Amino acid sequence: LHWEMQRAKTECQTQLQQQTANTAGCDGEWDNVSCWRSAAVGEVLILPCPSPFLLLFGKNGNLSRKCTESGWSDVYPIITVACSSDNTDEPSELIFYKVVQILSTLGHSLSLISLFTSTVIICLFRRLHCMRNYIHLNLFVSFMLRAAAVLVKDSLLFSEDETTDCSTQPSLVGCKASLVFFNYFIMANFFWLLVEGLYLHTLLLVIHRYSTHLSIYMLIGWGIPFVFMVAWIICRVNLEDTRCWEVNDNPVPDRLINWPIMASIIINFILFISIIRILVQKLRCTDVGGNEQSQYRRLAKSTLLLIPLFGVNYMVFFYLMEPDDKNMKQIKIFFDLGLGSFQGLIVAVLYCFLNSEVQSELRRTWRSLSLKRYVRRDYRLHATSMSRNGVENQFPRNSRAQSILQTETTVL
Repeated sequence: LHWEMQRAKTECQTQLQQQTANTAGCDGEWDNVSCWRSAAVGEVLILPCPSPFLLLFGKNGNLSRKCTESGWSDVYPIITVACSSDNTDEPSELIFYKVVQILSTLGHSLSLISLFTSTVIICLFRRLHCMRNYIHLNLFVSFMLRAAAVLVKDSLLFSEDETTDCSTQPSLVGCKASLVFFNYFIMANFFWLLVEGLYLHTLLLVIHRYSTHLSIYMLIGWGIPFVFMVAWIICRVNLEDTRCWEVNDNPVPDRLINWPIMASIIINFILFISIIRILVQKLRCTDVGGNEQSQYRRLAKSTLLLIPLFGVNYMVFFYLMEPDDKNMKQIKIFFDLGLGSFQGLIVAVLYCFLNSEVQSELRRTWRSLSLKRYVRRDYRLHATSMSRNGVENQFPRNSRAQSILQTETTVL
C-alpha cells in the first residue's frame, strides 16, 4: 500500500507540473490520497477510489471536491466511508496477512542460517565430498538464494521507509532486477528439488553401475531456469513493461514462470510415487517373514524424509492455483508462504544435522581437537615440571608420553 501510494504521488506530481497554473480557480494538488487537477470556481471534481484501496478493500466508491472562491472544499464523503470496506472481517484478515508475513520472514531467516551452516560443514569435510552431497549442496544454495531474494524483495516492495521509493529511476531498475533474481532463484529451487528426485530415482532403479556427471544435473538445476528467465525478461520488456513488473495483467510472462514450475512439481510427484513403490518392494524383500509393523515404520520414516526433499507439499495445493473460496485461499497462502518458508530449515536438519555421516565427522573432529588440546596442556605442564626438577623425572616423562601415545592411538 505504501509503495502504491508513493507511485501515485510521483505520477500526480508529474501531471501537475505539465498543467498551467489556474489563476481564476483552484490549482491542482495531491492530498496524500488522490490527485486533483486544477478546476474553475464552482466546478465539482469526482474521482474514483484510489487503486490501492480498491485492491485492498474491493469497494468501488467515489470522492468529490468543489472548487470555491476560498479554495478547495473538504473531500466528500470521507475516504473511510467511500473506499473502505464495511466488512467486519477486514481487521482480522489484515491480521492474518501480517501473521503470514512474520512467519515468512522468520522461516526464511532461520532457513538461511541453518542452510549456510550446512553448506560450510559439507565444504569443510573432505569425507563428505560425493555426488549425493554435491547435489544436496546445490539444493542448499538454491534455498539460501531463494530466502535471500524473498527478504530483499519484501524489503524493497513493502518497506515503510520514505527513502525507499521504487517508482523512480534508478530505483525502479533495482526493483525490477530484484524481481528477476527472485523469480530465477524460486524456479532454480524447484528444479533442484527435481534433480534430487531424478538422482535418487536413478540410484534405486538402475541396476548396473551408472554415474551421471554433475554437469548434467547443474544444467538442469541452474541452466533450464536461466533459459526461461531470459524468455520472461524479453516478454516483460515487449508485452508488459510497467512499474516494477509485479503486476501480471498479461498472462504470457506469468506462464513462463508458473508452467515450468508446475511441470517440475508434477514430474517430482511422479518420481516420489515411483520411489515409494520401489521402497515398498525392497522392504518386503529384506524383511521377508519379519515384523510387519517394523516394515510400515521404516516405510513411514522413509516417506516423511522424502516429502520435504521432493517438495510434495506443493502438490497438495497444486490444483488450487487461484481458489475462489476465501478460506481455501487463506489456507493455501498460510501453507505456501507461512509454513513453506521453513522448508529450507527442515531440509538442512534432515539431510545435514541428522545425517549419520555428518555427525560422525563432527564427533571425529571434536575428539581430535580435544585430544590435541589435552596433549598440548599435558606436555606444557610436564615441561614446567622438568624445568623445576631437572632430569630426575626422566622415567616418569617417558611413561607419561607412552601413555598419551597409547590413548591417542586408541581414540584414532
